[in-house]
Amino acid sequence: MIRAPGTVGNVTSDAPEITEITAQLDTVAAATELLLESARKLTDADLVEPSLLPGWTRGHVLAHLSRNADSLVNLLLWARTGIETPQYASMYLREADIEAGAPRPLREQLEDLAASAERWLALARVMPADRWPAIVRNRQGGEMPATRVPWMRLVEVEIHHVDLVLGYTPADWSEAFLARLLPQAVADRAALAGPGFTVHATDTGYTGTTGAGATTVTGPAAALAAWLIGRSTGEGLTGELPDLAAWK
Repeated sequence: MIRAPGTVGNVTSDAPEITEITAQLDTVAAATELLLESARKLTDADLVEPSLLPGWTRGHVLAHLSRNADSLVNLLLWARTGIETPQYASMYLREADIEAGAPRPLREQLEDLAASAERWLALARVMPADRWPAIVRNRQGGEMPATRVPWMRLVEVEIHHVDLVLGYTPADWSEAFLARLLPQAVADRAALAGPGFTVHATDTGYTGTTGAGATTVTGPAAALAAWLIGRSTGEGLTGELPDLAAWK
């Protein structure tokens, strides 16, 4: 078990099992290849069509995925060297890079997406085992061990693959992915201090609560997760669905 120290950049005395990290990276690599296969079916005209994200085209989603990979390279460099390297230089530049990248033709988008993903994966695969527990900060300022970075990338790839509206849906998410995403989505909702309710996954048995409240929402884990993170309006769910604020 990794015990996070209070000083950012420090490492714990416990190094993670490298086989576990390798398995996570393999999962990210496989998810990235599926994403690229979907993206290769697009045309230049398709890139200006809306994604599932309000105000973002498919081009915006692809540009964001590329810049996100580079931002996670920054976190791995921070963990490896101990030199603070923020995920993004600033939120303004993050948004500006996405806007600048969105209108590019498909060929450039695909090349960037593949190259940025490979840069991140290559660096992750050679990270010394004793540097993975190093503490870094995400773009919201939250401290975390670098061991969380592969999960951060997997979340981006899997969720934004859905956002591209290319036939890949939450129902395609693996059981292993949902087993981690659904509790995280419940915890995120609890942190937003919105209405309290309970969710129960009819296929996995998972139950979680966002706070005090009598409402219980039931359905498959994939449908619950998609609703909690704002990727559905609650199709396939039963119970009184409270109004949810925008997910992070």
